[in-house]
Amino acid sequence: MRSGKLTVVGAGPGDVDLITLKGIKALQSADVVLYDALVSKELLAYAPNAEQIFVGKRKGCYAYQQEQINDLIVERAQQGKHVVRLKGGDPFVFGRGAEEMEHAAAVGVEVAVVPGISSSVSVPASQHIPVTKRGAAESFWVITGTTKEHKLSNDVALAAKSSATIVILMGMSKLGEIMQLFKNEGKENIPVAIIQNGTTENEKIGIGTVASIENKAKEQQLANPAIIIIGEVVNHRQKIQDIQKEYQNKGKELLVKV
Repeated sequence: MRSGKLTVVGAGPGDVDLITLKGIKALQSADVVLYDALVSKELLAYAPNAEQIFVGKRKGCYAYQQEQINDLIVERAQQGKHVVRLKGGDPFVFGRGAEEMEHAAAVGVEVAVVPGISSSVSVPASQHIPVTKRGAAESFWVITGTTKEHKLSNDVALAAKSSATIVILMGMSKLGEIMQLFKNEGKENIPVAIIQNGTTENEKIGIGTVASIENKAKEQQLANPAIIIIGEVVNHRQKIQDIQKEYQNKGKELLVKV
């Protein structure tokens, strides 16, 4: 019997076109695919003959607990199967890909990882928000809004003191607490964007400031899964829109003159 293998694959931020070619090849060679809630089911078409098991979480309900997922990986791999663990974004950015690889490797299963396009960078980019920009931000922080103890990460308070762009994942339930930390630093007027279901057809975006974004989020009914971006780089989105609008207006003026 052939030896089994685990490949942890990043599916990207949501748009099916943003998975890597290497990720697709892994799916095509899979015998088993364990996939999460944020993974587009369209990607499963690349593994039509594989056993496909949903192991994600929806509205706080777990299809499988983490220990059960670990056991599934090992069980199928020890049957000589190629197990692909398909995760949204990049599996090493607030995923549990590293933990699953450790568990499998500890019992002799061969492991590999295919990096994915992280939502922390690609979702803002899809809305013309760069996480760094010369003159506006020299660095960026990517922080989880909620720790495994379901508390706000202590890193948010540290980040609020910096001039970096702050990208917060899984932070909508703590939005008020997060904004208060920035208000405490006198940053009420710093721009903020919230992008829900980024890069998908259900994408929604809200733009405001530290002082106004909570009301904006309520008005637009923004909720998880969403990414919060805090920093001057958020203004780049409007700047691009203004430039494009100005260019279009100039074009119309030229047509009228002709």
